[in-house]
Amino acid sequence: MPPLNAKVADTAPDEPTLTPYDEQHAVTYVRLLDAEKANADWQEVARVVLQMDPTAEPARARRAYDSHLARAKWVARHGYRQLLSRGWPKAEG
Repeated sequence: MPPLNAKVADTAPDEPTLTPYDEQHAVTYVRLLDAEKANADWQEVARVVLQMDPTAEPARARRAYDSHLARAKWVARHGYRQLLSRGWPKAEG
């Protein structure tokens, strides 16, 4: 399974297919979608989910939040099909 708090890049991928980064950050994407549904403040989400300080680095944190949320939405709408066709998550053993 992907890690709960995978280290995030400043921007999420913007590829037309799933990337290894996407697979590693599947939990991050779900957490972002849940936070958006709950109308959580983006700064709190950046702090808790992305492990970035929006006070110290507001532009970086906002860019990371926006790009990862956009990617999470893409994965939810399109990318999940690729995961399922690959048999993800892969069985242990």
